[in-house]
Amino acid sequence: MKRLFLSLVAATLASSAQGQDLGPRPVFPEADPARVALGQLLFYDPILSGNRSVSCATCHHPDFGTGDGVSLAIGDGGIGLGPKRRIGDDNHPEQRIPRNAPGLWNLGAAEFTRFFHDGRLEHDPDQPNGIRTPLGADMTLGFDSPLAAQAMFPVLSGDEMAGHYSENEISQLVRQGLLAQPGGAWDGIAARVSAIPEYRERFDTALPGQDITFTAIANVVADFIAFEWRADDSAFDRAMTGGAPLPPEARAGQALFYGKAGCAACHSGWLQTDHDFHAIAVPQFGPGKAARFENHARDEGRIRVTGDAEDAFAFRTPSLRNVTLTAPYGHDGAFATLEAVIRHHLDPEASLRAYDLDQAMLPDFPGARDDIVLSSAAEIDAIAAASDLAPSSLTDDEIADLIAFLHALEDRAERLGVPASVPSGLPVTGP
Repeated sequence: MKRLFLSLVAATLASSAQGQDLGPRPVFPEADPARVALGQLLFYDPILSGNRSVSCATCHHPDFGTGDGVSLAIGDGGIGLGPKRRIGDDNHPEQRIPRNAPGLWNLGAAEFTRFFHDGRLEHDPDQPNGIRTPLGADMTLGFDSPLAAQAMFPVLSGDEMAGHYSENEISQLVRQGLLAQPGGAWDGIAARVSAIPEYRERFDTALPGQDITFTAIANVVADFIAFEWRADDSAFDRAMTGGAPLPPEARAGQALFYGKAGCAACHSGWLQTDHDFHAIAVPQFGPGKAARFENHARDEGRIRVTGDAEDAFAFRTPSLRNVTLTAPYGHDGAFATLEAVIRHHLDPEASLRAYDLDQAMLPDFPGARDDIVLSSAAEIDAIAAASDLAPSSLTDDEIADLIAFLHALEDRAERLGVPASVPSGLPVTGP
């Protein structure tokens, strides 16, 4: 049924090619300079991590297109940034982070209501605060948006920011399951920030009369993300709103994107995403996503959120804005180049079965579980059968034109940049 739906959408798009209706332009929130400036400092400050060694920017750095330039990152316990990050000598992490760090472009747009590769945090008017999260009824209230809520979940992950077991007071609370409740890990982090005089002064300016709570921290970090990485002034935007036309190769690629290639069946709208979930047989490797009682390394995607068999191995459609800056590609970063991931879309099953882990970008991690997860015939058959995409074909020249169009979506927006220092006095996350 999914394949039939996508075929029908592609056929509809093919009839309009360059004259497509992209819908209304993205809507972004108004920026409060004091809140944005405060959020910038917190985004780059390792004070939010259990061992005071990792910040949000460790895995989402502008030098790597707001990602980290690798397939699966090394979080807590690593030293350095991006592809040069390595295991520290005195704090060996347990495993790689199981999913690729997504870019942060345009996440402040109102249309972004689902977050993480499996959408496990999303807008839901039936839930407290209007946000459904993995914490369910235990979720703290007061987040301004789903973006703010999702921005702070990595601090609860031992592999990402919290640290492991008894390494620090935050990781101890996480290990005990004390997260969002009073006296839990989020309160512990807020207390750290509140104890720093410059942060207290900045909060008094940006949020007068409010206590420094974890939700307040999350809200200003989200304000910064929404402001800093708004990217909606690309050559494509200007061409579509009456400005200079795209170069010939990019125009040819645009016609393919909205026509023969069928890309816009999923990558629709101004920001080139339908915000939905699709299975495209991306090869899997690394630790995968499993509950503690499970002994597998698969990542079954959206089905772990919904329980719906139709969602097996389905992941959220990424926006293609600045996709030229955010390699590698796929929920686990399986493909190092745009050409490689485009070719995968043309015949996902064949690509899955022929995949070589050498295509991945993995920092050295002695003892890591890096074998291709779907190594048995039964598992390969299952992920191939779940794919939404039927085989198609493009010439080498057409692939080159598509890539030229993707370059036309590039807008290297960056407004405040990386701060020279942060109020905690800890080293700023940087190259």
